[in-house]
Amino acid sequence: MTDIRRRREHQRGAVVLRRNQIQASTTDQRLLDSRGASDWVHTDPWRVLRIQSEFVEGFGMLAELPAAVSVFGSARTPPDHPEYAAGMALGAALARAGFAVITGGGPGAMEAVNRGASEAGGVSVGLGIELPFEQRLNDWVDLGVNFRYFFARKTMFVKYAQAFVIMPGGFGTLDEMFEALTLVQTRKVTRFPVVLWGTDYWSGLLDWLRGTVLPAAKINAADLDLVHVLDDVDEIVQCIVDADKELSTQAGLELRAVAENARGGALDC
Repeated sequence: MTDIRRRREHQRGAVVLRRNQIQASTTDQRLLDSRGASDWVHTDPWRVLRIQSEFVEGFGMLAELPAAVSVFGSARTPPDHPEYAAGMALGAALARAGFAVITGGGPGAMEAVNRGASEAGGVSVGLGIELPFEQRLNDWVDLGVNFRYFFARKTMFVKYAQAFVIMPGGFGTLDEMFEALTLVQTRKVTRFPVVLWGTDYWSGLLDWLRGTVLPAAKINAADLDLVHVLDDVDEIVQCIVDADKELSTQAGLELRAVAENARGGALDC
């Protein structure tokens, strides 16, 4: 992974996002906005190939990552904010524990996590997204990919992560958080920890889930156990390490059971 850490591939990927470039629309918007006459025959089939290329690019770039943790948080967190310092500490702690970090590659909390991991000698990954306003990969991304489509980018966040850590953020952060919880709840992904950093920030949302959503029978009580709320960086890393060991042990037991069943079947024959 030394070569990965040495590379600064901020311009790699399907889209090059320049610092002073403001775009009137994005590829996602043009795909999803159904207003006006449809030009399906001439344009949308080609979009399928472009979408395919984004998955190929992401899979190819990230296939050799070590165990990784996806961290989400606000792009609006200023460098002098305590949350920025916490993001740096988290990125460094994850790197020291042997995890690569994956963020959205932007400024704010994402930059803090990438910076902490990079300065600690870890693998710092940024998955950027084309937006209609100024956006670029931050300077602490060692391995970067720019995406046109949110759904392709989201797949990479999930596919290559052993855990999610959610720092304070807005709509984008909430979107990633609830998508992760939905995938775990519905068992679309192997159960792994979803950790919310910052009791003060997340307590109102959790009170609403417990006091409104649960009594209305929109979720089960067990669903609330999918969320871990922690304030200490070391506790967050330990939670992830413990979960990773538990899953590895469980996978080993399952493989052993399959092998024993196979041997039993052979003897029966």
